[in-house]
Amino acid sequence: MRLTILGGGGFRVPLVHRALLDDARRDAPGRCTELVLYDTDSARMSVIASVLGAQAAGVRGAPAVRLASSLDQALRGADFVFSAIRVGGTAGRVTDERIPLAEGVLGQETVGAGGVLYGLRTVLVAMEIAERVAAVAPDAWVINFTNPAGMVTEAMSAVLGERVIGICDSPVGLVRRAARAVGVDPDRLDFDYVGLNHLGWLRALRLDGEDLLPGLLRDEAALTSFEEGKLFGARWLRALGALPNEYLHYYYFRRETLRSVLEAPKTRGEFLDQQQGDFFAQAAAEPHRSYELWQHTRLRREETYMAESRAASGGWQRDSCDLDGGGYDRVALALMRAIAGDESTRLILNVPNGSIVPALAPDAIIETVCDVSAKGAQPLPCAPLREDQLGLMLQLKAVERAAIDAAVHEDRDAALRALALHPLVDSPAVAARILERAGV
Repeated sequence: MRLTILGGGGFRVPLVHRALLDDARRDAPGRCTELVLYDTDSARMSVIASVLGAQAAGVRGAPAVRLASSLDQALRGADFVFSAIRVGGTAGRVTDERIPLAEGVLGQETVGAGGVLYGLRTVLVAMEIAERVAAVAPDAWVINFTNPAGMVTEAMSAVLGERVIGICDSPVGLVRRAARAVGVDPDRLDFDYVGLNHLGWLRALRLDGEDLLPGLLRDEAALTSFEEGKLFGARWLRALGALPNEYLHYYYFRRETLRSVLEAPKTRGEFLDQQQGDFFAQAAAEPHRSYELWQHTRLRREETYMAESRAASGGWQRDSCDLDGGGYDRVALALMRAIAGDESTRLILNVPNGSIVPALAPDAIIETVCDVSAKGAQPLPCAPLREDQLGLMLQLKAVERAAIDAAVHEDRDAALRALALHPLVDSPAVAARILERAGV
């Protein structure tokens, strides 16, 4: 099996490669035998290739790694295409975050005005990639991790239909942590999770038909033993009757989070821009240390993940169990195994809605529990959404669709609508100034 990674110079590519090596060690049937990397930044891609080489040392059957010099070359012959591009690089993220903050509204990579700006810059590039996949590798499945993942997956699905599936590590992390809190192996649980990317709720956690979530919500010690319990607090989680995706902290505690971001010496984008710049420069100068440098940098990255939200909720360190950096790589490999091997599995994915949420269009991308097989990912029926959950989903889906229209049709009114309708942007005048500052 051949896997192509677009954004092959991305810092987290070694996590995917690490999961592929686990398959090689087990001599798993249908495992990846060739990994193709493609990136518009060849220098970064070379550094990552050196990290992969060191990581694979001594592993029998490790997939051969090849660097492609063009997009079409990378795509030809691919069985799966993993899209993890960052249009504008980390410098673009810095701008996406700082421009909204200057107007007193949240700047974040996927949430709020920052997420809309990132989407406006990324949608057309993602659709161009989808068109090349359709032309050069029509039988390939595209796994999208490019942010904002829901918006980008929806844009690509206009070209590729159900052959593009979006993934995210937040839901699987939430399920894993909740399962740990109730003392059950997550692989034994069934669960009800529904929403949009970075806007979803875990609403049931079933073991042999019994829902363990109500008991977890009543047990304050267990509830506050993991990240979401600490972020949101037991009282608010009991009031919600569900466990929200960690990114909902930006919505539920917008005042506290905004204050924390404004008080921080650097935005998350500025931290990553400097950290990754230092890593790539040092690894290029000392290629024999690239893997060691990557490991050290990765751990620091994980330790500081969502630091502003943790600071806004009292300040605490991440659990050691959540510092391995795994998540989306495991979802990606489980997805590939299920499709390639036709071994049915259940995963939380970004897929077309169909009739799951009747208030949304059938082609709207939602994030929910799916059965996955060689036929692709089929969303499973879920319990009706509460009004507050549905309301947020409808509003954010309107934002996503307006942003896609703005990017595809160069429609400035649609861009203004996308920003001004976002619940974290408090004025159309503010939205207009943000667009002007961003040059949209």
